Amino acid sequence: MSTLFTKIINGEIPGRFVWREADVAAFMTTAPLADGHTLVVPIEEVDRWTDAPPETLAKVMEVARRIGAVQLDVFPAERAGLIVAGYEINHLHVHVWPSRTMADFDFASADQNPDPAVLDANAEKLRAGLRAAGYAEFVPAN
Repeated sequence: MSTLFTKIINGEIPGRFVWREADVAAFMTTAPLADGHTLVVPIEEVDRWTDAPPETLAKVMEVARRIGAVQLDVFPAERAGLIVAGYEINHLHVHVWPSRTMADFDFASADQNPDPAVLDANAEKLRAGLRAAGYAEFVPAN
């Protein structure tokens, strides 16, 4: 059975993609901790990050690093937060978002009902930043 993330990757469920390669995709979460909160996901379904082949984990983390660096420019923040939790969906995913304090790491404060127009605008802002940073080949149109 396909995971929710596989369904998003395959286009069965809509997603706000900001990065797409043959082996890794990144899209905006629907429950953001901050503007620009992105999930980086391998195309291959891997349940736990500890089960991921080293090359898959390295690729996911490199994409997360690139996205985090751009988030700091387009959503000004002190740091880019990063968490590998894995309890919500049984498909390896890395949360990356602009962070200002440790309080920004509390998933209990995630926006469970964000404005879709804000999510769309944040996705476009991040895509534009990624293109400007030289990653245009990996950034989908929308």
